[in-house]
Amino acid sequence: MRVVFDFGGVLFRWHPPSFLARVWPHRCPDEAAGAVAAREFFTQYSGDWGAFDQGLIGPEAVIERIAARTGWPVAEVRGVVDAVPDELQAVPGTVRLIEAAQAAGHRTHYLSNMPGIYADHLEQNYPLDRWFEGGIFSSRVKQSKPGAEIFALMEAQLGVPPQEIVFLDDHPANIEAAAARGWQALLFTTPDAAEQALRARGLLG
Repeated sequence: MRVVFDFGGVLFRWHPPSFLARVWPHRCPDEAAGAVAAREFFTQYSGDWGAFDQGLIGPEAVIERIAARTGWPVAEVRGVVDAVPDELQAVPGTVRLIEAAQAAGHRTHYLSNMPGIYADHLEQNYPLDRWFEGGIFSSRVKQSKPGAEIFALMEAQLGVPPQEIVFLDDHPANIEAAAARGWQALLFTTPDAAEQALRARGLLG
């Protein structure tokens, strides 16, 4: 079986409300305010941030577009963009889950919507080559989830029938897109819940 992991919110910490409350305390004094700002800043990963995810624009362009769209100062927007790598901390429970999947004989891969500068950071600072045989970053292929094209690229890379692909992602739209292609798609909430779901399917010893 091939087990495919999402990155942000699954393997790496990514929680925009608390992230913005941490890096923008003057605008987001708590997580509730952070959630409101996150919807405007990241626009549900469509628009300018979606183009950044797909590698269609770089960091300077996304900073300028967000500042122009929102009226927030360029320097403040740049501060958020520059702070993202510190937010992307590996989640220990998910690392253990990857190791457990490998120990059970499964082959592990990743499928991540990730701007190029953050993909580079993760490759340079984490042992992705030990955790995974390979994978796809959206910015490297100019496609992103939940679009069908990036799932087709993943299928071509894996070279197995869709039913032999187990996919863990924290966004319902991505899970729905994978399930529609015949993947075994599991909505990720916590490492413990994901482990229980994999055990329930007889995929872990």
